[in-house]
Amino acid sequence: MMNILNLKQFLIKAKKSTYASGDTAQKIKEDDKSTTLIFKEGDYKYHDNYFGGEPYGGREVVFFQGKPIYLMVYYGFVDENAKDVGEVYKVLQQALSLIPEHAPYRGPAEYVLGEYKYTNIYIGELGNFSGEEIIKYNGNEVYRAKYIGGLVDQR
Repeated sequence: MMNILNLKQFLIKAKKSTYASGDTAQKIKEDDKSTTLIFKEGDYKYHDNYFGGEPYGGREVVFFQGKPIYLMVYYGFVDENAKDVGEVYKVLQQALSLIPEHAPYRGPAEYVLGEYKYTNIYIGELGNFSGEEIIKYNGNEVYRAKYIGGLVDQR
């Protein structure tokens, strides 16, 4: 039987092993031009599928014993005035690798790297949550993304 603590621990491993791991993540280019990242462990399977580059959007699904139990959708973009899109996404990947155990949605509440500052504000619990993350460079916003998700198919 699936429990919330195990799901949280699995999400942390899965997210750190996929997009947050940077170029080491194994990416599958789909026929529909999307990209898929997959992580499996025990009875759990994580499936992250997104479109883009810039801007981007996608969804994460966790399956337990083949049944979907969790879903998160997201959409984000780098501001057109950002000097280096690749650098902004490197900051994002580093922030996402610091996913907090109590709220395994995106990155920590705050992360600073040089002149970059990542912030993540969310409401809710794993069963039903939403949030927004922002990256600023020297105080100017260069990135924004929104996300929403929770448990699915529980009754």
